[in-house]
Amino acid sequence: MTERKPPGVDFESWVDKQIRDADARGEFQHLEGVGKPLPREVESTYDELWWVKRKMAREGFSVLPPTLALRKEAEDALEAALAAPSERIVRKILAEINAKISDMMFKPPPGPPLGKKPYDVEDVVRRWRERRAASDGREGQNRGDGQDRGDRQD
Repeated sequence: MTERKPPGVDFESWVDKQIRDADARGEFQHLEGVGKPLPREVESTYDELWWVKRKMAREGFSVLPPTLALRKEAEDALEAALAAPSERIVRKILAEINAKISDMMFKPPPGPPLGKKPYDVEDVVRRWRERRAASDGREGQNRGDGQDRGDRQD
């Protein structure tokens, strides 16, 4: 423990003397991280939630605002619908995500705007059919029989 600052001594010069004395005694020789760059957290501005962010990063956990999470879920649902094995499943996926989008539009939570509207089910089903037809055409060429799988529900 260091002694108290003597009265009448400038604080800055007293601290500088303490550092010089400790350096002369070799007290800075074996500090943890000596010779390594400072962590990024030290170089950034102070954040009151630094410990929460560090814990979340360490645990591999992330939190998005509800609108951004739904936006991501909607994009994933569209991809899943376009890759679905049957039209019934396409319609089911779209009905579920459209209900969530409608709820969010009418009861907006805090955060950035959703920026999504419910998907046009018929348009997505049309795109799904086109992809399916193109895929079936390629498979028919590979199989050589051109048979329809018969899983479409018109």
